[in-house]
Amino acid sequence: MTGIKHIRHIAAVLLAAVMTLAASSRAGAQEDYRFDIGGGLGMTGYLGDANTATLWGHPGWDVEALLRYIVNPRWAFKTNLYVGQVSGDSADMTNVFPDNATFKFKSTFYEIGEMAEFNFFNYGMGERYRKLKRVSPYITAGLSMLVWQCDGKANFTMAIPLGVGVKYKLSERVNLGFEFLMKKTFSDKVDGDNLSDPYGIKHAFMKNTDWISTMSFTISYEFSQRCRACNYKE
Repeated sequence: MTGIKHIRHIAAVLLAAVMTLAASSRAGAQEDYRFDIGGGLGMTGYLGDANTATLWGHPGWDVEALLRYIVNPRWAFKTNLYVGQVSGDSADMTNVFPDNATFKFKSTFYEIGEMAEFNFFNYGMGERYRKLKRVSPYITAGLSMLVWQCDGKANFTMAIPLGVGVKYKLSERVNLGFEFLMKKTFSDKVDGDNLSDPYGIKHAFMKNTDWISTMSFTISYEFSQRCRACNYKE
């Protein structure tokens, strides 16, 4: 219950930020900004030895902080930080482990990553000659570092996040977003040591590793005007 109260408090803060930023943004011609900073809330999923089929069988939560470098209306690079939780229970599966053993786990993870984003449309507001769109879907991929704690033991691995999203310009400098990521980890211990090799069969490094998913709603605010004294657009 304490975790739910914290999430509700964060959601209330984000909602207040949406209203404040939307009200403070100027109307008029679109300006170019170099950076975009924000945060979000979402839901997590897990695929591994304790859950081989239903991604949202045991949904968890995540909180995200993000910083984008906006290259142009099509490309951006995003640094993000996630804190979240994933869980699973092998008793829900049809697969049977040796001796009919069952395992359940709950892991808290911390992730920092660098992502490249490609917008399908020129994302922005105003200036019809640039064909800017207030809404744009995008694809994203990158590399991240993941630290998690399960059964009182801390672990570290790398991951490859891949995903899709959509951005909406609420106002000149305020952006709303939705993003879904699947993260291929290089570890089989996200679900704990007991599930790292439950069948006693050794596997290759890249096989039988765990996946984490995040589905997040975000709000962000652009800053650092690119060109204040001229009409040139990079």
